[in-house]
Amino acid sequence: MNFKKTSRCRAFTLIEIMMAIAIFSMMVAAIYSTWILILRASRTGVETAAQAQRERIAVRTIEDSLTCIQSFRASMQYYYFFVQNGGQPTLSFTARVPDVFPRNGRFGNFSLRRLTFTVEPGPDAIGSEKDLVLRQNPILMDVDEDEQHYPLVLARNVKDFLVECWDTNKMEWNDEWVDTNSIPPMVRVSLLLGDNADSGSAATMAITHLVALPSITMPTVVQMPTGGGGLHGGPRVGPPGSPPGRRP
Repeated sequence: MNFKKTSRCRAFTLIEIMMAIAIFSMMVAAIYSTWILILRASRTGVETAAQAQRERIAVRTIEDSLTCIQSFRASMQYYYFFVQNGGQPTLSFTARVPDVFPRNGRFGNFSLRRLTFTVEPGPDAIGSEKDLVLRQNPILMDVDEDEQHYPLVLARNVKDFLVECWDTNKMEWNDEWVDTNSIPPMVRVSLLLGDNADSGSAATMAITHLVALPSITMPTVVQMPTGGGGLHGGPRVGPPGSPPGRRP
């Protein structure tokens, strides 16, 4: 008895193909979404680490310069201590900076320099984004054009920069220092940085350092026992906004 084997040709139906395409599309979308999340997390981590490093460098630079501060009452036009908070934060003083201080190569052997830290809108600033910058000049020279227009940027996206001085009379922190003829015994520096505008995050990072100044203002009688008015000639400088001139 012979049995005839019948062969049946099977194929995918249109519905099966569409279901396979839909499943494959969902798998690709899931992989793509996971990859995007990984990239964003990696970018956020790198930006946070870089932001923390910039903040530490900025505060460390201010701390190193404050520990090298110098002040002589007989030549106070060169050694005044100036603090301004608020809308235009400014910290300015004279220090004999160490050999590893930023931009030492531009000034050669002139290690005794006036350092001015300010918060200003950056060249590519968007909205309220500001930078913490540093300008330097030897005490007997004005700030040159390059330093004026291209200062050293210590930190970007600065939300707040506050300098407080310890008042030994009131025994409290003061956000202004009216006695420019002396230097405070302690300074508290607070820096608040925010994320970049294109990062899509509103996270901020704050750091506060307390710096005890190892120097005091040298009295005139010690600096010049025989009397006298200090340095003669050279440009006379003062707090930002004061008119330039020369000593008589």
